[in-house]
Amino acid sequence: MAPTRDRRTGFSRRRQYGVFLGYVLAVAGAVVGAALLALSTFNPPAFSALRMALAGLTTPVSTGLATATRGIGAVPDIVSHYFFVEQENRVLRGERDRNRALLLRARTIAYDNRRLRALLTLRDRTEGVVVAARLVSSTPQSGRRFALLNAGRWSGVLPGMPVRGPDGLIGRVLETGPNAARVLLLSDPESIVPVRRTRDGLPAIAAGRGDGLVDIRSVESTNVHFQPGDLFVSSGVGGIYPPGIPVARILERGSDTVRAHTFAVPDTFDFAIVERAFLPLPPPVSPIKPAGAPK
Repeated sequence: MAPTRDRRTGFSRRRQYGVFLGYVLAVAGAVVGAALLALSTFNPPAFSALRMALAGLTTPVSTGLATATRGIGAVPDIVSHYFFVEQENRVLRGERDRNRALLLRARTIAYDNRRLRALLTLRDRTEGVVVAARLVSSTPQSGRRFALLNAGRWSGVLPGMPVRGPDGLIGRVLETGPNAARVLLLSDPESIVPVRRTRDGLPAIAAGRGDGLVDIRSVESTNVHFQPGDLFVSSGVGGIYPPGIPVARILERGSDTVRAHTFAVPDTFDFAIVERAFLPLPPPVSPIKPAGAPK
């Protein structure tokens, strides 16, 4: 059905009110526009003041709309920036992990270099060095305390030779093979080392406990008092260990027998020096055969 060309309001009051309101607004707009035009022509200062007053009223609304518009427009940038930052954080965490591994490796190398330099210095100023070798394994958690040295009879290592590191005395060679040797550590229950206190020369014995520590026992008399931090070095008595090698440090106050921590810690064993015994045993003397005895 074709639309009607009749534009009369008819009997609809809503339509009539709408048309009437439109006319009123149009006339009011025209009147206001004419008044503003006349005001701007004949009284520019007043028109400027009115314009600024209207601007003051509409500025907060404009500001709010502009802020909302910028916030909505920034949403895509915020989302893209978030994903970019997340990816960048992932890359940085990967670099941090790689750098941490490199740092740990560098620290290990620096630690080994310090100990090797100390060992080389010790070897250069120590007489009677047989060989410098690596301690490839140890038993710090069992009742018996041994270490394995990767040098044996082919390198001149013999049973009874003292073994020391850059920190102090480690023990003595117990058994030897062609290219390996078994070392009895100071903390082994079968280990006994004559020692003396550095501050007054008090003689004592460092006996292994089997738990990673040693007992310092007085050999002079009773009621000998020990203080925490007292240092003990080898005394040279017995002819095996050279005098002056650091052995142990007292952990607690006591008398007669106290616990002490060895300077050479089994967990840090890496390289060691094998020395000749301080007073090596003389070679066995063959019995003299009487004259005329059969050969």
